Amino acid sequence: AGFGLAAILALSAALVGCSSQSGAPAQPSGNKETAQPAGQNGEKVLTIASGSDIVTFDIHDHNNTSTEAVHVNMFDYLVRKDAQQKVQPDLATEWETVNDTTWRFKLRQGVKFHNGDEFTAEDVKFTLERVATDNKLLEYGNYKQIKEVKVIDPHTVEIITHAPEPVLLNRLSRLGSGILPSKYIKEKGWDEFLKNPVGTGPYKLGKWVRDDRLTLVKNDEYFGEKPKWDKVVFRSIPEDATRVAELLTGGVDIAVNIPPSDLQRIKDNDGTDTKQGPTQRVMQLTLRLTPGTVTENPKVREAIDLAIDKQAIVDNILAGGGVPTRTRVTPGNFGTNLDLYNKTLYDPEKAKQLLAEAGYPNGLELTLNATSGRYLKDKETAELIQAMLAEVGINAKLELLEWSKFNEKYKAKKFDEVFMIAYGNSMFDASLAFDRLTTERSKGESDYSNPELDKLLADGEKNMNMEEREKQYKQAQEIIAEERPHIYLYQMNANYGVSDRINFEPRLDEMLFVDEITLK
Repeated sequence: AGFGLAAILALSAALVGCSSQSGAPAQPSGNKETAQPAGQNGEKVLTIASGSDIVTFDIHDHNNTSTEAVHVNMFDYLVRKDAQQKVQPDLATEWETVNDTTWRFKLRQGVKFHNGDEFTAEDVKFTLERVATDNKLLEYGNYKQIKEVKVIDPHTVEIITHAPEPVLLNRLSRLGSGILPSKYIKEKGWDEFLKNPVGTGPYKLGKWVRDDRLTLVKNDEYFGEKPKWDKVVFRSIPEDATRVAELLTGGVDIAVNIPPSDLQRIKDNDGTDTKQGPTQRVMQLTLRLTPGTVTENPKVREAIDLAIDKQAIVDNILAGGGVPTRTRVTPGNFGTNLDLYNKTLYDPEKAKQLLAEAGYPNGLELTLNATSGRYLKDKETAELIQAMLAEVGINAKLELLEWSKFNEKYKAKKFDEVFMIAYGNSMFDASLAFDRLTTERSKGESDYSNPELDKLLADGEKNMNMEEREKQYKQAQEIIAEERPHIYLYQMNANYGVSDRINFEPRLDEMLFVDEITLK
């Protein structure tokens, strides 16, 4: 078994040093200018290649950053974060706190939805009350803090929360807060909206061919600065090699999730370059504590943690593009516990001992579910983890799924003992990092329950004293690191390949606001 892991590590390191692409053309064919047409009639077209398609147009029923990265161009929030993550006016022009549980927002006038309906306070009420009251929606946990939205007049609303809400502006500037057209949805129904979604954003839907491409066209009626592109195409290309080849041959302007092994090649190629930046995203394992599962035993969970050499994954598979971590609250978020960041506890001998103490001296079996093509090097990471677990006697049956299949199973909470997933933090606040670990939210997924943690999180969520609040979240992170319902692996960098014809700077939140991307 020792040879197996050493061989895998050597192979991973070798792959990082060379290209992962065998069958693709090494050089782009033809001249860059002709390979990158502007579109018919001199249209300005931007093409972005992702590893996966959006999952839905229901803005309240996904937890998916790459879906939101597309949505932000179609839907506007009340407030939005700029590239420095500072809150700016969007559909709300100004706001104030009336008291601890009431915020008043003045709304922008003269704004129209893509179908011509006028934007009013009714749309804000409809949108936020839907996600705050329907506990079947994936974003419910992030908005249930809202008790009601009061329409004061057509362009003024008050958002009333159940308890004091220290991070309401963060909440309203992220996934799940895009404002929906209430009149259209009430008249036509949800099914029609999901086929023909409309927002107030700078771009509207042209055409969506699932798992192939989604085309947006500019909205000439947009209230803000004129859209910079006539057309934006988001292509779904799960295969890394194909995505890189498309970039090198001028088929796309930006390619996300570039494998570390291809970065140098893109830099060396005439007409393309790379951009890298840290993200809010942390790769983790979610473990089942459901009675009767092997992972219910805390010693088994600790053994899994100690069996995994996180630094080796970062070095060998990500070419250094990440930071090992024992917390999901990374620097840049309120409440981060730096004692747990850039830390790993790799100790395979102790892992074997813990398994023996847990009653598994001859090892054990479990199933590990992971994505293939959704995150940077996810398949290779899962395979290396499988090999590391085997070293200590844990025989992990690896089930790799394409994102759409994985997502179905995820929503249905049908995973076995362990699944691997990476979450971002669109709130830039510790509270979001634990949303799946309260007794209520973990049902059917990890089935983790700790009353002390529940209390810390409930108190932290409504504490307007930021110093105390920070202590509560630091303590919560200690508990999770100790009990391991989630085992955090590493914070991920984002790698982009970019055509020389455009200006592009990665954002910490991974959003793709296409009007921040310009032609040179």
